[in-house]
Amino acid sequence: MHYYNPVIRGFYPDPSVCYADGWFYLVCSSFEYFPGIPIFKSNNLIDWELIGHCLTKTSQLDLNQVSSSGGLFAPTIRYHKGRFYMIVTNVSGGGNFFVYTDDINGEWSDPIFVLHQGIDPSLMFDGDKVYFTGTGTDENGKSGICQCEIDIETGKILTPSKCISQGSGGRYVEGPHLYHINDYYYLMMSEGGTEYGHMLTLFRSTDPYGPFEACPFNPILTNRNLGGYKIQGAGHADLTHDEQGNWWLVHLAFRQIDKWKPFHHLGREVFLQPVSWTKDGWIKTGVDGTSRIGYTKLDGKWSILNEDEQKQQIWQPNQKEACFLRRPDYSLYRFENNRFYLKGTIDTLDGIGNPTFLGIRQKEFDCIMSCSINGQTMTIGQEAGLSVYMRENNHYDLLVEKEDNNYYIKLILKIGEHGFIINSINLNHSDIKLKITANAGIYMFYAKGDQDDYTYLGRAETKYLSSEVAEGFTGVILAAYCVADKEGKSGWVEYQLIE
Repeated sequence: MHYYNPVIRGFYPDPSVCYADGWFYLVCSSFEYFPGIPIFKSNNLIDWELIGHCLTKTSQLDLNQVSSSGGLFAPTIRYHKGRFYMIVTNVSGGGNFFVYTDDINGEWSDPIFVLHQGIDPSLMFDGDKVYFTGTGTDENGKSGICQCEIDIETGKILTPSKCISQGSGGRYVEGPHLYHINDYYYLMMSEGGTEYGHMLTLFRSTDPYGPFEACPFNPILTNRNLGGYKIQGAGHADLTHDEQGNWWLVHLAFRQIDKWKPFHHLGREVFLQPVSWTKDGWIKTGVDGTSRIGYTKLDGKWSILNEDEQKQQIWQPNQKEACFLRRPDYSLYRFENNRFYLKGTIDTLDGIGNPTFLGIRQKEFDCIMSCSINGQTMTIGQEAGLSVYMRENNHYDLLVEKEDNNYYIKLILKIGEHGFIINSINLNHSDIKLKITANAGIYMFYAKGDQDDYTYLGRAETKYLSSEVAEGFTGVILAAYCVADKEGKSGWVEYQLIE
C-alpha cells in the first residue's frame, strides 16, 4: 500500500472526518465562498469525491458583504444514531451553529445556534450527553479550550462553560476535538498558529472536564523543524479509524512553492497520516511526528516516499466544484456542456460585493487555464475574462473590454491597494481566446483572436498571491468573471473551454 499527500488538494483547510456505514465523510472550511462547507466521501481515506455542501441556501448562510477570510471557520462533522451533524463558526455574523441531516446526499437543516462565543467548535456524543468544545473564554473569563454540555435538539447550553486546557504553552490554542476512547477522554488541539510553527498536541483525562495530562512527547505532529521541506504548517487534525482497526489522522498543511522559498498560494490542504498507539495509550503519528509527502507500507511498517506526485491541472469549471463569492445570484449563470454563460453586475472583484464569479480551487502548481470568449453579445464598456484570485486586494486578471467593434485585451495585476496594467492589445475579432499557464513560481498570460497566434502579455510571480504576502486563510481560486458597464448593462457572455 502506498499513497501521496495531500489527499485532497487545493484550498480545503481545517478537515474534520467521521465514519458511517462503510464510508468516511470529511468537511472543510469555506470562509467567504458559497455554497458553504464542502463534503467529501471516501471508502479508503485516500481517494476522495466531492459530493456536495452542507450550506446551499441563503436561509442557512448569508455571506453578503463578508470580506476575505471572513465567514465560515473550522467545521466539525459527527455521526450519531443515524444522523449527521456539522458544527461551525460564522465569524462574520451569528457565531457558532450546527446543522443536521439524515441523508448525507440531501439537504441539511436550517442552523441551530449555540450561544457560546469563540471559534472552532466540536461535538462529542457520550452516552446521553453532548459536549460542545471550542476555542474561547469561559464564564469566569479564562481563555483557552472551553467546554459545556448542550441540548442537541435546541442548541441550549446546559452547563456552565469551563476552560479545560490552555495547551502546552504554544500560542493560538485552537481546533480542539474531544474523544472517548477506552478508559480515557483524549483532547487534541493545535498550537503555534496555522503557519510555519503549527503543531498538534494531545492530552488525556479520565474525566471529560479534566484535569488533563499532557502527552510526554508533545507535539505529536509538527513540521516546524523541517526547514526546506515542501510540506509545512502541519496541524488542525481529526482522528478516525477504519473497519480493520487501523487509526488515521487527517490534518491541514500546505505546500510551499520551493525548497528555499517559504510562500504558499494553493491554500491549506488535507493530509493523511497513519497512527499507532503506544503501550501506555498515547498516539504516535506520521514519521517521528512529522508529516511527509508520501508513504508506503511494507511488512506492516510505514516508510517515507521521498518522490513527489507530479500533476497538472486543467481548468474545467463545473457545477459540483464551482464556488461563488459571498451571495451569488444564480440567475446570472447558465451551464451548457463545455460552455457556460455569465451575465455581469456592477460589482467588481476589487470590493466585497457579489460579483459574477465562477471559480474552482487551484489544486496543482502546474496548471493551464484557457477559454474562448464570444464578444458579440457584450455591451459597450463591459468587461469579461479570467482571474487568478486570492482576495479582493490580490488577484491577476486577463480580461476583455469591448469598445465599439474593437476588443481590448488587458493584463491587470492587483497587488494590495494598487492595480497595474501590465499590457494591453487591440483585437478586431469577436472570438477571443485567453490562456494562463502556471508553475510553482510564475503565472504566464496569453491571448489571441480567431486566426492569430497567441500573444504573450506578461508574467507574474505566484508569491504575491501567497498567504505570506496577501495574508488571510484562503487559497487561489481560478475563476471566470464578468462585470457590467457603468450603467449596469450586461449581455450574456459565452465562455467555451478549449485545449
